[in-house]
Amino acid sequence: MKRLFLFLVAVSISVASFAQTKWTVDPMHSFVNFSVKHMGISFVDGSFKKFDGSVVAAKADLTDAKINFTVDVNSVNTGVEMRDNHLKTDDFFNAAQYPTMTFESTSLKKGKENNYTLAGKLTIRDVTKDVVFAVVYGGTAKDQQGNTKAGFTATTTVNRLDYNIKYDPTGAGVAKDIKVTLNLEFTQAK
Repeated sequence: MKRLFLFLVAVSISVASFAQTKWTVDPMHSFVNFSVKHMGISFVDGSFKKFDGSVVAAKADLTDAKINFTVDVNSVNTGVEMRDNHLKTDDFFNAAQYPTMTFESTSLKKGKENNYTLAGKLTIRDVTKDVVFAVVYGGTAKDQQGNTKAGFTATTTVNRLDYNIKYDPTGAGVAKDIKVTLNLEFTQAK
């Protein structure tokens, strides 16, 4: 009986040490934003209102994290309905054929203090490319319901022409480079 007890304790410790923690995005406290230069003189800002994401990690510093994120292209919002409808056409996202953008991480490397470098595969339309995000970890806190939350800001710049976005290939009216900023809050699974 003593051996069985010791075996169960050892198995419990082993399982606990390899337990993975899952975090899911809190859409009420998260934002997916973009900014693009217009005519070389100003910027147009926009966002996507519907998205989903998760982080699964066993290490406390998250360096083994697997991150998946999906954005509903039909939820694009620039504050101008006519422009939003144009962005959904084949000139840009072709939302009818490619309704989502996806990101799947390949690595998360810790830098100094709360800075990380997140690498992964970004798919827009029918093109998947490597992309790197600069990530700042904001920390964790408990909300009023006792849920553990973690906050992050992630930024990158992508060239829209790399993803078969055909409109204005010269970049004279709509710049080629799009700045992407994600302000994300995740909830730890219980």
